[in-house]
Amino acid sequence: MEINKCYNENCLDTMAKMPDGFIDLTVTSPPYDNLRVYNGYSFDFEAVAKELFRVTKKGGVVVWVVGDATIKGSETGTSFRQALYFKEIGFNLHDTMIYSKTSQPRQNGYRYEQQFEYMFVFSKGPTKISNPIKEPCINANKTVKRTCRDNGADILKSSQGIVSESKIKGNVWLYGSKSNDTEHPAVFPEALANDHIISWSNEGDLVYDPFMGSGTTAKMAIINKRNWIGSEISEEYCKIIERRITTAST
Repeated sequence: MEINKCYNENCLDTMAKMPDGFIDLTVTSPPYDNLRVYNGYSFDFEAVAKELFRVTKKGGVVVWVVGDATIKGSETGTSFRQALYFKEIGFNLHDTMIYSKTSQPRQNGYRYEQQFEYMFVFSKGPTKISNPIKEPCINANKTVKRTCRDNGADILKSSQGIVSESKIKGNVWLYGSKSNDTEHPAVFPEALANDHIISWSNEGDLVYDPFMGSGTTAKMAIINKRNWIGSEISEEYCKIIERRITTAST
């Protein structure tokens, strides 16, 4: 099938064209719990999850960005049910990450406001590629003492060492709000797609987004020299995608 293209169709139709073990990385945020209006379209979650497992390469990764609606004062728990289903069909839950939002949520007066979404990182077996993002250590180059248990024994063992310049970043990622100029109701930050693409793939790998939306995953794949495929059932959103990828490619 043709790559570096967005298919204006249901993602199940796109994946039906793919051979087994075709995709290196999927980065997507599906419509969930009617939190966003996606031109009236819905999707068969279980069928999509099964197809993602089939088309993902061994060692490949699926990043599934999802949250929960609050209905009559109670969260739906859709995110957890979806994560458990991915595990049930064979994926490993490699990491449960948090997309923390700096934007001020709308106040409703009776519960703590939702300021995050889950970023479930599923892998098909052990991850083949891991390029962890690093950040500076607060105590870089300082000599510190550490106390730990020696091989799990009850005896505490003390040691000292010099703190490294950097460390692997934690799994709560904070992103600032960005004005939405794409006419799409639910755009996730370009930096979010960027950080997952560089973490779980290498240049030349194939990145997929089954719910392409405004084309953020495709745009960041192009910028990071990855190949890509998208599925988007809305013709209106496909026009937005075409404009964004044309800009990214020039």
